[in-house]
Amino acid sequence: MSQRNVIYYLFSIVRVLLYPLALVYGAVVWLRNKLYDAGVYASIQFSVPVITVGNLSVGGTGKTPHVEYLVRLLQYRYRVATQSRGYKRRTQGFLLAGPGTNAVKIGDEPMQYYMKFPELVVSVAEERMTGIPQLLLNRPDVEVVILDDAYQHRSVKAGMNILITDHAKPFYKDHILPFGRLREGRKAYKRADIIIVSKCPQGMSTADAGAMVRQIKPLAHQKVFFTGIQYATPYDFFTRQAIALKNSNAILVCGIARPDPLIAHLQGLCSNVHVLSYADHHYFLSRDLEEIEEAWQNWDMPQKLIVTTEKDAARLLVHYDKLKEWGITIAILPIAVDVLFGKGPEFDKMINSYVEGEIAENNELGINSGQAY
Repeated sequence: MSQRNVIYYLFSIVRVLLYPLALVYGAVVWLRNKLYDAGVYASIQFSVPVITVGNLSVGGTGKTPHVEYLVRLLQYRYRVATQSRGYKRRTQGFLLAGPGTNAVKIGDEPMQYYMKFPELVVSVAEERMTGIPQLLLNRPDVEVVILDDAYQHRSVKAGMNILITDHAKPFYKDHILPFGRLREGRKAYKRADIIIVSKCPQGMSTADAGAMVRQIKPLAHQKVFFTGIQYATPYDFFTRQAIALKNSNAILVCGIARPDPLIAHLQGLCSNVHVLSYADHHYFLSRDLEEIEEAWQNWDMPQKLIVTTEKDAARLLVHYDKLKEWGITIAILPIAVDVLFGKGPEFDKMINSYVEGEIAENNELGINSGQAY
């Protein structure tokens, strides 16, 4: 038996052994959802529009660029706030981003939002039910709250639920943890108002999209959208000025869940690419900086620079002074989402209509901002 077959055989045995645990975990999650559905567990609704962005699976589905899309859409009409868990942060409880904030305190994704959108109110809290009141108490001017990765936070009754599923690993082909990657059963998709199939390949046909919609089986009130990733203009880590990557020699420094598409993009753009890959949400330590510096010095290439992602840049920022001393160019490569098949205006209209309607209804009822009901 080949080594590959042995690994596959062992993996199959492990999955079978995990199946009973998945049944137990699935039953617990099912019961929890039923208690919320029956009103035994309370869901609190707040007096500002609340949009939840989340997924059924663990791992990256591309929530962050979708949150940024919503921020861009709404920030010029409303005072927008985000609230995230702050994954892997070294603090606890509710925190509001401000001067002196870094990724260690609030997490890399909230730090990315804070760096990118000066007018955005960025907060973190493990429990959104208590985090939102603290947010509104500290910032009563907030008019819209976007909850990042909170689809399972049923203690908060969001007015708009957006569920994101990865094109390569859609929820309807997955299984409950630990047998699969789902945090809750497939039927939990029914709570969503909008379902987004993310990270769609270039050139995806409407026929392929239609086939996925039939597999998803959206309910009458649900809309399904498809999005792809676009790489935006790279910019300098220190000066924020635009940088051209074409024909350069790039050392890619990244700690993200699935770097392969990024690597492929750079390989098509740069003359040569050297990859230093770390675990997702990796906090860069002094030894990592030594490794990066050594790779830079030993790579004998002209027109070389370091390329990193916005999420990684948020974690590298704590080493700003050290990186500045090196005197080398560090380019940040941002990404954005594109709503496919010309459906962007329809998606935008759904979001804007919800926010406008919620605010108008609250004003008519005389409900004050920050009030829960």
